[in-house]
Amino acid sequence: MDAGGGNSLPSAPDGVKRKVCYFYDPEVGNYYYGQGHPMKPHRIRMTHALLAHYGLLQHMQVLKPFPARDRDLCRFHADDYVAFLRSITPETQQDHLRQLKRFNVGEDCPVFDGLYSFCQTYAGGSVGGAVKLNHDQCDIAVNWAGGLHHAKKCEASGFCYVNDIVLAILELLKQHERVLYVDIDIHHGDGVEEAFYTTDRVMTVSFHKFGDYFPGTGDLRDIGYAKGKYYSLNVPLDDGIDDESYHFLFKPIIGKVMEVFKPGAVVLQCGADSLSGDRLGCFNLSIRGHAECVKYMRSFNVPLLLLGGGGYTIRNVARCWCYETGVALGMEVEDKMPQHEYYEYFGPDYTLHVAPSNMENKNSRHLLEEIRSRLLENLSKLQHAPSVQFQEKPPDFDVGEADEDQDNGDERWDPDSDMDIDDREILPGKVKRETVEPPHNDQAFQEDQRRTAEHLRSSDNAAEEAAACLKPLDISSQPVDEDNVKVEQDHAVNDLVREMTDLKG
Repeated sequence: MDAGGGNSLPSAPDGVKRKVCYFYDPEVGNYYYGQGHPMKPHRIRMTHALLAHYGLLQHMQVLKPFPARDRDLCRFHADDYVAFLRSITPETQQDHLRQLKRFNVGEDCPVFDGLYSFCQTYAGGSVGGAVKLNHDQCDIAVNWAGGLHHAKKCEASGFCYVNDIVLAILELLKQHERVLYVDIDIHHGDGVEEAFYTTDRVMTVSFHKFGDYFPGTGDLRDIGYAKGKYYSLNVPLDDGIDDESYHFLFKPIIGKVMEVFKPGAVVLQCGADSLSGDRLGCFNLSIRGHAECVKYMRSFNVPLLLLGGGGYTIRNVARCWCYETGVALGMEVEDKMPQHEYYEYFGPDYTLHVAPSNMENKNSRHLLEEIRSRLLENLSKLQHAPSVQFQEKPPDFDVGEADEDQDNGDERWDPDSDMDIDDREILPGKVKRETVEPPHNDQAFQEDQRRTAEHLRSSDNAAEEAAACLKPLDISSQPVDEDNVKVEQDHAVNDLVREMTDLKG
């Protein structure tokens, strides 16, 4: 694969089918944030049931993600934070009140049974998808359980504990000079932006509700810092935005980003809380309008990682992500819903699409034109496709897949593979890398970092914690994994359909 090219896949009409890898763990729907909590992992199981009964699974490679290990998570997150997530349980949390406060775990981000395995599962799917893309084993990778964009290096935030997106982007950076992150969740993608705020190797673009709305970040004027200046784009929106207004901004901005930045891979966070009628949202996008963003990103023929995110009217989340899986495959999905175990969730119409509401669109054309003009002006200030120095490529995240034709796992692999298996040495590849070292003594830098530090909770050693958590992410010196490649389960489609038929809601 061309490490730096903007169009790594063969140019093809948008209707041409892509090879899609889909990550799903049957246990993901069992995790439960607690009574009354709006985040419901059960929506992933509902999405999977629709995919099964619409017959879409047979057109994808279906993989069970292998759980991310501690050290995989520590490529971004602080060691003590990961250790806390691993050890805390509902039974022991009252003995760790200070740590709960320090790591922002409690109300929005509760302790629940299986919390750490939940984090390992959704992170494993996103990083596994990145590995598949890096090795040209698919054109599009999908992990609807991922996309938890608020998690920070040292704390949970906004229902998110581990930032699988940052981890996946770090994996993609092993192979690609530049990675583009696009976020269409109604909430600002603050955790991802913050992680890459000072580098020009990752561009973050977030379309979100702004103004007295969680997390409160994502101002139009937040553009990145040091080498990352103009590599963070924020599109602040108001209530009631509809499909036409959304794409009036999305398509020209993203089109210009692709022209100027020329990413080697794209990560698209498809938070479904931007849909009309969401329990926590206030936008008015239709499912087709939301999916048009997926279709547009797909049209550039660049390796694409599709992730989930927010979405709290779960029947509409399942509708949306099912339809967008069809878009990824280049297949139109019938509106009439097939009978399946969650059929009654979708009454009284039992259709895939739902009409948007008649709510007022508070985004005037004048405001939209002003936002678009400002962002396109910022993009015009970028140097085209920044390049970086050559360094040795680090090894992959430990991920593999079961091969039904071989009993001996070691025999599955080509001797020339650069994936780390058994006692074989990793064959060093060459990929351009950079080290980002912003000037810490610069007053403007300190001010930028102070603004992003507002989420840190006070504690006896708050100053030390803040310094550690706000240290810019060094994307040139990530830890090297030396263990054997892990193995995923490659599920037969018939088994998955049968499994979903047996699952209870």
